[in-house]
Amino acid sequence: MNIVIGNAISLIAGIFIILSMWVNDEKQAYKYQFLNAFILIISSVFFYSWTGVVTMAIAASRNAMVYYDRLTFVWTMFFIAVSVVLGLSVNTLGLVGLLPIIAIIQLSLCNYYLKTIKPIKISFIVNSAIYVVYFLAIWDISSAGIESFTALVGLVSLFRLLKSEAAGSN
Repeated sequence: MNIVIGNAISLIAGIFIILSMWVNDEKQAYKYQFLNAFILIISSVFFYSWTGVVTMAIAASRNAMVYYDRLTFVWTMFFIAVSVVLGLSVNTLGLVGLLPIIAIIQLSLCNYYLKTIKPIKISFIVNSAIYVVYFLAIWDISSAGIESFTALVGLVSLFRLLKSEAAGSN
């Protein structure tokens, strides 16, 4: 029953991750990323994925700071350190449990260093790919499907953005 409930909650979270990929405004993208991470905290409880709970709580906090332009280098390093320490301490899934830690490090660095929508979209797509593997490994089929679809939406959105920029430069 927990798998069914977790998948239903993850499906709701997936709506926000898709929206984050589709928009071309950095602030909106991070608002949707925050909502996705916050809801995934809840679904991770149903999957008994304590690494997921910890990393999603950190991701939600970090995304809120990005949204409010408060993410400094010190905060970035703090989020990475806390992710590694807490993620490793609650990891019960072995190598699979390392994937959310890797994903949060990747996105934390991108959140700090990337400021324009094109590279932000690319970082979101890479992050989605990491999570597809993780979600499949914990049997969160909803999230794996949503993340796969999200990566495709991100690619389409990125190509649309590139095409629009190319048309604008002519």
